[in-house]
Amino acid sequence: MKTIKRAVALAGMIWLMAAGLVQAAENKPLYENDFQSAEAGKVPDDFLVLDGAFAVKSDGTNKFLELPGAPLDSFGVLFGPTEKEDIEVTARIKSSSKGRRYPTFGVGLSGQEGYKLQVSPAKKLLELYKADEVIGSVGFDWKSGQWTKLKLVVRKAGKDWVVEGKAWTQGTKEPESAMISSDQKFPPPAGRASIWGQPYATTPIQFDDLVVKQVAERP
Repeated sequence: MKTIKRAVALAGMIWLMAAGLVQAAENKPLYENDFQSAEAGKVPDDFLVLDGAFAVKSDGTNKFLELPGAPLDSFGVLFGPTEKEDIEVTARIKSSSKGRRYPTFGVGLSGQEGYKLQVSPAKKLLELYKADEVIGSVGFDWKSGQWTKLKLVVRKAGKDWVVEGKAWTQGTKEPESAMISSDQKFPPPAGRASIWGQPYATTPIQFDDLVVKQVAERP
């Protein structure tokens, strides 16, 4: 009897260990970059700069990717693996207003023509885009000079797809559910994750802690 109990206990331990390994594998990022080992003054080799004078900078204690405050246009960078669905990108982004001028910034999935989650402080909105079309928006209270965290997810949901996002100020609690979402009938294009910035306030925009992860398909 003792032998059977030990065998059952051992089997249970093995199952728990296996489940833990599976969960760890599922939670392991497909890509992550905190720029701490990146060379200052340059862009990491695995980044594809679409436009803009992006460069790794340091404030003495932390490194990040920075977009300068001029010229005033829209700039972006692609990074991470090429994926189509069941994918998530997170980043934290910081900039500041200048008078009545505000920056605009965001993260994206599915390449240049895919989806983008954008903080638009001048409108006091968090916006969701498909290519250049706004497909959703919600009020958002952006804090100038503080890091803002963004999360964008593109997930298969039965026969359709759902795109959802959230944003929150660093140091505050992450919203439990998506703040903004859109159901899509057509599959998203395969593409890389992205970060975007429009320095309309003529102040730099800083990007850090980029992470791309796989997520589970929604039933």
